[in-house]
Amino acid sequence: MNALKLTVAAALLVAGSSHAAGTLSVTREVTIDSTPATVWKLVGNFNALDVWHPAVSKSELNGAGTKVGTRRLLTLADSKKTIIEQLTAYDAAKTSYSYTIVRGPLPVVNYTGTIALNATPEGKTLLKWTSTFDAPEGADTSYSTHAVEALCDSGLAKLVNNFAKQ
Repeated sequence: MNALKLTVAAALLVAGSSHAAGTLSVTREVTIDSTPATVWKLVGNFNALDVWHPAVSKSELNGAGTKVGTRRLLTLADSKKTIIEQLTAYDAAKTSYSYTIVRGPLPVVNYTGTIALNATPEGKTLLKWTSTFDAPEGADTSYSTHAVEALCDSGLAKLVNNFAKQ
């Protein structure tokens, strides 16, 4: 198992939950070698995280796929632990959505995430993933931040690779 998977797996072992924006933040941006419309077909599907994120082996919806309030149950690949996330905003026209973590093993509370796509001048996609959260009481904020960074980085790396021109 490579170091990134070990880091992600270790980060997923501490419990946490969320409902409101936190005071810590992580923002990641990548350029994907495809148009926003094409990337959105995958990323914009709230039930497709298991397709493009290596830490997720299964995604199940409870509700309509793009309706605010819809929840997804994510089964994690390495540990079989689960995360429940709830859609808080969805705008297909602006190719973005936001969600919160309701329950899960991440070392965070008050987690809110937003994924947004924009076109680059070259016709590629700039994907921005922003997360705000707090560390659980008594937890090291750098550990919580590193866990979120590792999860974002591994998912975005796979997306970039999936759309890389051969």
